Amino acid sequence: MAEDIPVEDYPTEIEEYLTGFDTSLGSVNDVVKKLMASSKNEQKLDPLEQAKLDLMSAYAMNSLFWMYLVTQGINPKEHGIKQELERIRTHMNKVKEITDKKKAARLDKGAAGRFVRNALWQPDEHKDASEHTPRAKRASEHTPKAKHMRFK
Repeated sequence: MAEDIPVEDYPTEIEEYLTGFDTSLGSVNDVVKKLMASSKNEQKLDPLEQAKLDLMSAYAMNSLFWMYLVTQGINPKEHGIKQELERIRTHMNKVKEITDKKKAARLDKGAAGRFVRNALWQPDEHKDASEHTPRAKRASEHTPKAKHMRFK
């Protein structure tokens, strides 16, 4: 592309940028051709992944058109492409919300109930609180009873 334009038509300091742009444009062209060549039946994606792919493709194509308008001297902010990009972005956010909901932690109602029940547990009023601990129970089982011993 940059080779087609005579050198005297553009400043030499932007030649490197134009060459890079031409290379990038060729890469984008290759990817778009591959994407357009593959059919949806060949991809075998679940509906959510297919929606992501379709939205990404639509956004990429509309972004390329935005860039084309800029190269033609047309302000894309005053063109209908801006609304189209916003519409696609809105749908991308909806898909992101669905994906985030799938990743969100699930509430285990049984476990939550056990946590609450154990946090609110109180020992019986008539028993000594130390009797309820496993260590206190084991210690009392192995110590001799004081009433059988006489001290002088």
